[in-house]
Amino acid sequence: MRGVSRLRAVTGIGLTQLRHHRTRTLLAIIGIALAVLSVTLLGGVGLGVVETGQEQFDASGRDLWVTGGPVQLAPGTVGGFENTVVDAHSVAASIDSRADVRAAVPMAYQTVYVSPTGDEWETIVGVGSGVGPAVEITNGTQFEHGDVHYANGTYTGPMTHEIIIDPRTAELLDVGVGDTIYVGGTISAARANQFEIVGVSPTFSRFLGTPSVTLHLSELQEVTGTTATDRASLITVSLHADASPETVASAIEAEYPEYTVRTNSEQLEATLERQAVLLASGGSLVVLGVLAGLTLTANLMVSVVYQQRQELAALKALGSRTSTLVGVVLIQALVLGVLGGIVGVAATLPLVELLNFAAATLVGFEDVVRTPQWLLGAGLAIAVPMSLVGSLLAGWQIALLSPEEGLQW
Repeated sequence: MRGVSRLRAVTGIGLTQLRHHRTRTLLAIIGIALAVLSVTLLGGVGLGVVETGQEQFDASGRDLWVTGGPVQLAPGTVGGFENTVVDAHSVAASIDSRADVRAAVPMAYQTVYVSPTGDEWETIVGVGSGVGPAVEITNGTQFEHGDVHYANGTYTGPMTHEIIIDPRTAELLDVGVGDTIYVGGTISAARANQFEIVGVSPTFSRFLGTPSVTLHLSELQEVTGTTATDRASLITVSLHADASPETVASAIEAEYPEYTVRTNSEQLEATLERQAVLLASGGSLVVLGVLAGLTLTANLMVSVVYQQRQELAALKALGSRTSTLVGVVLIQALVLGVLGGIVGVAATLPLVELLNFAAATLVGFEDVVRTPQWLLGAGLAIAVPMSLVGSLLAGWQIALLSPEEGLQW
């Protein structure tokens, strides 16, 4: 009973002090909430990058990715991309002939000029590829004809002049199925090549995160002047259900040692590795957020003791134990931590919606920031220890508090 009464007294004193200094209490709660937000939002971005990337790879309908190295920018060249797979049509045909392979499709990325009138031009990403079941068509149809212009490497076949655009390109150019647009690696080449829009698909823009148009590979190579070496950015491979991706990847690498063959998970890991600096920066910000929260909370707790030094000194002079006074500060830290954590977690949800809306608008990726329940719980769990650690410094200050000096203030 004595212990319960003492706990009630300590709790009462702590809560009274918080109510009495409302502005200081509010600022402390906001400070802890900001520290929690730094953890939940930055952690949510990290999770979102990995999960979004995995979802995009899974939704692609591909099992293996054959590359000659990372796709790099090539400033000063037509198309602006340095594609590393050479003789792409032949290599893809050889891989496609394997019994365990369902389809092997070469793909190239190039920057192209597009215009519905031939007067005003926009620069977007052109994708050279065939289409298939994995390509979602939301309006119109897929290509009516195959890549006949390639003509066994002669590039003398007729051009189909068919093109598929994504919804963002449709909005950018104010065009739709049945309309025609000019496309080329240079403005002069674009004026000489008019393509009919046969379909609208969000598939490639989801993967690239930018407006895009999709042509047959040979036709993209033709309008960007890259037919000489039949270059592609990569070859995507779809396998039969009973095939092992790892086994097939090893076999293809043995046949083509100059190329790297990755599974979906390996390709995602390679993509993230190239963003190691960005991810490390995000992780550093999370750590800094926690450290800033600890520093702020410690400073607040010390400030609480300093501003109550006369009251605490008087209580100590009247015989109150140091442990009792430390208990008062611990109660205050616990309340501030819980309230700050709740406010931080509550603010996370609308901010996540806002960030996702901004990401979808700017780069085309949806749900980039993910906040599973365990991450919200972690944010709340971090707030209380931050406050309690801060209260330890305050407790040490209380232990050094002199009743005689305090009563003279």
